Amino acid sequence: MAVEKTMANHDMESRKPAGNSGLPDSAQNSTKERCKDPAKLASLAREVRKDILRMLVEAKSGHTAGPLGMVEVFTALYYACINHDPKNPQWDGRDRVILSNGHICPVHYAVLAEAGYFPREELLTLRKLGSRLQGHPHRGALPGIENSSGPLGQGLAQACGVALAARLDKKQFRTIALLSDGEHDEGSTWEAVMFAAKYKLDNLVAIVDRNFIQIDGDTETIMPLEPFADKYRAFGWNVIEIDGNDFTQIISAYEKARTVKGKPTVIIAKIIPGKGVKMFENNYKWHGKTPSADEAKAAIAEIDSK
Repeated sequence: MAVEKTMANHDMESRKPAGNSGLPDSAQNSTKERCKDPAKLASLAREVRKDILRMLVEAKSGHTAGPLGMVEVFTALYYACINHDPKNPQWDGRDRVILSNGHICPVHYAVLAEAGYFPREELLTLRKLGSRLQGHPHRGALPGIENSSGPLGQGLAQACGVALAARLDKKQFRTIALLSDGEHDEGSTWEAVMFAAKYKLDNLVAIVDRNFIQIDGDTETIMPLEPFADKYRAFGWNVIEIDGNDFTQIISAYEKARTVKGKPTVIIAKIIPGKGVKMFENNYKWHGKTPSADEAKAAIAEIDSK
């Protein structure tokens, strides 16, 4: 463990946040300048995946499959899609990112650090007593975190409130809600789905991590969700289905969602849980399991080899 910790600290100290190297400052908050080059985004994604693994090993607890699977979505959002400013996290015009399934927060933390919201070295404090990086995000503890989350089934309702408030205040920012597929087992999620449709919240985009796993197994065995897209359509939503590990499809879907008027949009992103490391991919047992130091070292080597 000491060897792994030394390696992690050295790597984090030797590399500046990607948000401050190779990209114009305005790339973080301008609709005119974005990083949409799939090769550059893939390079960022590799670093984020390695940081997630280092965080989990240092914490000795946490979730592996979900954070690794959602790397492309979070990277695309912060580098190619949303309006935000790491130097001014409370900028009134920023888009609001609401994470509902808070247990995948290591990917959110890692991307925020990459973008320059806080020092990357702090990632290694994940889940430690007194850390700003708790196992589930806490609003107000860390720049860039818009909501507290933990209990599943709450995030879409929070996002609906933010989106409706923006309309009432005549604000132009958009609200992005990130949800798991498993939390659609909860009735509270569908109440929020109905609410968003009733109030025609076209400034709201939900992105569902459709990875087909939850803590006890396959979603379609535990509580079948299909026909998933048709259910959202029946509730009055615009539906876009994509490969959630493909940067081009993620960015295109988000841009399409921005043009939709009169109804909310859900992007159902089919995700490979544990993406990037073969031993983790599509295996529900890694939903809430943390790799050992040796497993993480092998995983990082696999990521580096690609």
